Amino acid sequence: MEVPLLDLKAQYATIREEVRAAVDEVFDSQRFILGPHVAALEAETARMCGVPASVGVASGTDALLLSLKALGVGPGDGVVTVPYTFFATAGTIVNLGARPLFVDIEPAGFNMDPARLSGFLDRDCSWNSALRALVHTATGSRIRAVVPVHLYGQCASMDAILDAAQRYQLPVVEDACQALGATYREQFAGTIGDVGCFSFFPSKNLGGAGDGGLVLSRNKELGEKIRLLRNHGAQPKYYHSMVGFNSRLDEIQAAVLRVKLRHLDAWIEARRQNASGYDAAFRASGLIGRIQIPLALPDRRHIFHQYVIRCPQRNELRVSLQKCGIGTEIYYPVPLHEQECFRCLGHVPEDFPASSEAARQTLALPIYAELTGAQRDYVVGCIAAFYGSYTQRHK
Repeated sequence: MEVPLLDLKAQYATIREEVRAAVDEVFDSQRFILGPHVAALEAETARMCGVPASVGVASGTDALLLSLKALGVGPGDGVVTVPYTFFATAGTIVNLGARPLFVDIEPAGFNMDPARLSGFLDRDCSWNSALRALVHTATGSRIRAVVPVHLYGQCASMDAILDAAQRYQLPVVEDACQALGATYREQFAGTIGDVGCFSFFPSKNLGGAGDGGLVLSRNKELGEKIRLLRNHGAQPKYYHSMVGFNSRLDEIQAAVLRVKLRHLDAWIEARRQNASGYDAAFRASGLIGRIQIPLALPDRRHIFHQYVIRCPQRNELRVSLQKCGIGTEIYYPVPLHEQECFRCLGHVPEDFPASSEAARQTLALPIYAELTGAQRDYVVGCIAAFYGSYTQRHK
């Protein structure tokens, strides 16, 4: 049996006519830049998440970049985030001339550890009265923001993160690129902090036909600033109140995303059902202890952008599953503090042990909405067979 990590063709088969009609409408209109579909998608996502500001941008990376820029992050500043995440979380910080300041993750949930954040702000930083800002003692960087990541589709512990940040009046930018539709205590991901950033990369739960991104905010004024920044800072056309970027969501992408948005809740529920099926099958097969299944916390809605297990034999297991025709992925094999381009930050792997261990042990299994029960059982069966053989080889 072949089980791909993600089967976008299966998804497309269910919505082909809707998507083609929407795209044809764009071509018939010949309005490709900031047309009615972009405006409608912004209104629909704002309404869905209950915020006044929704801004379509060119990518999830740009969503982060524009949000940090709008908050005044620039050269010499520091932004606190985690080292276990996709590269763009820290890359956007550096591209603004600022410095990523890492705190480790909670091992079970893979998201920012609020206790470590609190300790970092209280212990490693001090208030500079001349700058009227919190400053990182070791580097002299003025702390300008905190960026928690809602990794794999489950929200970070936002109450405790907000408590720590608000003690020092630090804005919180939610990297929710993998978490559209996830909730934390009945609040949507991306609406809890000052601004939320989303990606429409094709592999996301709501994925486009190319790159795309979105910014949400409860602060209408901040949202309008980001709206200006995405279009060269011009309002009206040719009149520039600030220097911005060319980061507009394409009209074709917006048309495709509007079709898919109508199906998002059903797709999320199918992913959640597949996750429950995996959990039950792994327990029934006696594999708990050999592997660690994802932690889905009771006060939040995990949308399972990825279903990520942990196991010490990760690399051997992945090779075995590949031979069985099962697609997997490692998110992420090298944590950011160990990346070559960040050697200048002076970290060693032991600085953030939970992130380094997660990078060595995690493996994403197929979890897309169209995954069948038979495919899911085949994946579990192949993992059980691997461990049966592994036990025999290591007696």
